[in-house]
Amino acid sequence: MRKTVAGVLAAAFVLSMVPGVSVAAREPRSTPDGSVAWDSLRWGPCPEEASSPRLECSTLDVPLDYRKPDGRKIEIAVSRLPSEKPSRRRGVLLTNPGGPGGPGLDYPATLAGAGLPKRVLDSYDIVGMDPRGVGRSAPVTCDLTERQQARGAFAQYAHTPVDVVTESRYARTIAEQCATSRTAWMLPYTTTANTARDMDRLRVALGEPKVSYLGASYGSYLGAVYTTMFPQRSDRVVLDSNMSPDGYDYEAMRLFARGMADRFPDFAAFAAARPEYGLGSTPAQVRAKFFELVDRLDDKPVHGIDGTLLRGITLERLYSDALMPLLAEMWQALDENRPLPPAPSPPSGDMENLMSARLAVTCGDSRWPDSMWQYLGNVAVDRAKYPMLGGSTANIGPCAFWPDERQEPPVHIGDRGPSNVLMVQNERDPGTPLVGARKLRRAFGQRATMVTADQGGHVIYPFGANTCAKDAVTTYLTTGDRPEHDLACAAEKGE
Repeated sequence: MRKTVAGVLAAAFVLSMVPGVSVAAREPRSTPDGSVAWDSLRWGPCPEEASSPRLECSTLDVPLDYRKPDGRKIEIAVSRLPSEKPSRRRGVLLTNPGGPGGPGLDYPATLAGAGLPKRVLDSYDIVGMDPRGVGRSAPVTCDLTERQQARGAFAQYAHTPVDVVTESRYARTIAEQCATSRTAWMLPYTTTANTARDMDRLRVALGEPKVSYLGASYGSYLGAVYTTMFPQRSDRVVLDSNMSPDGYDYEAMRLFARGMADRFPDFAAFAAARPEYGLGSTPAQVRAKFFELVDRLDDKPVHGIDGTLLRGITLERLYSDALMPLLAEMWQALDENRPLPPAPSPPSGDMENLMSARLAVTCGDSRWPDSMWQYLGNVAVDRAKYPMLGGSTANIGPCAFWPDERQEPPVHIGDRGPSNVLMVQNERDPGTPLVGARKLRRAFGQRATMVTADQGGHVIYPFGANTCAKDAVTTYLTTGDRPEHDLACAAEKGE
């Protein structure tokens, strides 16, 4: 038995030196049958903000730098919603709600509350985590002021070249704040690849030879990176609302403008059919009202909202059909200079941390252009092609001033590995447009099958309305059966 344990420890040391391969987070112990197991996580009550009494929480120590596995450690907060039918339990379903920067500790409870089918809840322990740098997992900060936070995620809309130059000064300031904050030591290691390594550490700590995965939006890229780095450790992988295989780079930021162009006609038709909003009686008139409002607010902000912020709020509320009435009411209030209606609840978590972690990952994963001329040219192109948002999303941001050095190149998503990926995608997704999802589908090759839904909005499972697409995910997670070929789901009544 001693020889067995020593052999495992030696193998673990060798594996820890291989990029993308992780070892257990706790000390090994021998089992009665002579094999070696790892101490399980110590589960207990979750923080008060957790949304379900059934949710259990724990922590996991992982290396800050996986090239130095015995060096500095950080603590990752993890959670699980245990299966209520242990006899039917298949394994573990790791989850991620997107971001980057979004906390995921209470996401298992959110999924259950949103109608995750009982067959899935019975089949898996649903596991969540705050990714490194986020929430309760060594949170990063850029010391963003309230005014900087209120500016939102997008750069100011650039109407002229001077606007790009002006924005560059602001972007440099934010980058310098991140580089000099009290958590600057975390920035080189707050990357998607390291979060994927943390996920594999969690897999080992859970005692699972493989894990299944459900990730949405940025979580689709995280899942793609995980199953690329650890192809034999991933079981059933579901990627929802998919990014391109290059992740959250500058081109992904520019794609938001394409997403808004794809999705806006749905809202224009909605508003035109409801004369009580006074936004126009045809989709063309609703579109004209948008430009009238943003131009007016650029000249004179109302209630703290300028043209750029209205563009961003409009995109955000195009994420769900349920938010369209709120968007129409807001436009109406701004048009008539009345008090704004109540806004939806903000996302859970610390907004400063969410925005800082988003910067850390997006700027740390890949190099962004540092040529002012490139931004000037791209802004001119996108402003003409996608006038609703292109002058903002193509504009310069803090990543242009991030240090050039990277710990490692971005993970290359390819077709090597088991055929175990199911992608689901709305055709008119404003946040992760179909054009990017198709690039990821091509990159995966034989590894993936994609289900598209003739629907607008962001995230399908289990929140969306298209039962065809949702049923495909449930069937795959519970039986392992995927559509034999890529599947197109028709629009359903009521969508």
